[in-house]
Amino acid sequence: MTYALVCWFSFRRNASYRLAALGEAVSNTLFGFIRAYLLIALWEYRPHLGGYTVIDAITFCFLTQALIGPVKIFGGLDLTERVRTGDVAIDLHRPADLQLWWLADDLGRAAFTLLARGLPPMAAGLLAFGIVLPGGPGRWAAFLGSVVLAVTVSFALRYLVALAVFWIHDARGIEGLSLVCSLFFSGMILPLVVFPGLLGDVANALPWAALVQVPADVYLGKHQGWDLAGAYAFQAAWAAALLGLGRVLTGAAHRKLVIQGG
Repeated sequence: MTYALVCWFSFRRNASYRLAALGEAVSNTLFGFIRAYLLIALWEYRPHLGGYTVIDAITFCFLTQALIGPVKIFGGLDLTERVRTGDVAIDLHRPADLQLWWLADDLGRAAFTLLARGLPPMAAGLLAFGIVLPGGPGRWAAFLGSVVLAVTVSFALRYLVALAVFWIHDARGIEGLSLVCSLFFSGMILPLVVFPGLLGDVANALPWAALVQVPADVYLGKHQGWDLAGAYAFQAAWAAALLGLGRVLTGAAHRKLVIQGG
């Protein structure tokens, strides 16, 4: 019940910044058109590249723009600053689990941004290009399930970055590295299906692929039946592994804080 309330209040808190959300939605939509025309040029030169048609590529483009907010490609957790300032000591003494508290908070944020920043790019893509829409409620449900797992993996990665500040004290370097990996290996810049050979195999096996590429392929119907179960298993396995590592580091961080007299 506690974490459900944290999630709900996070949704309401983020919903109070409607003008900021509108500005970000407009920005995401405009960049969606720029990316769409670049991908159209690429697919005209290489039709059916990576098994995508040109309309698949355009749909992928606007879908990834819609997912920027929910999976938070740019930015981290507010926890990072709280660790840097020492305010995390208050969080650690709450009668609640630190990791679950921030996960619930992040899910509430993601739910609002999916509605506020996700729908406008998709609507624009539908009106301008006639992008692909899932063929029924089952596909929509499968996509939303994949998005929830994507947000969980994204949170787990950003949570690890935040905890790193307990030891390195300045997160700018690791945040920059995390951003580069998120952009390049998630499919945000280009679909991972166009990556050749070993690079493509490695990129599709890394956790960042669970943020954008997997939900996009589920949306496009590339994963069905047992293949869909495999896509879910891939996302769930990375979520479990990263959350487990986060729990281990949370315990280590708590002991470090106590040892230092925090």
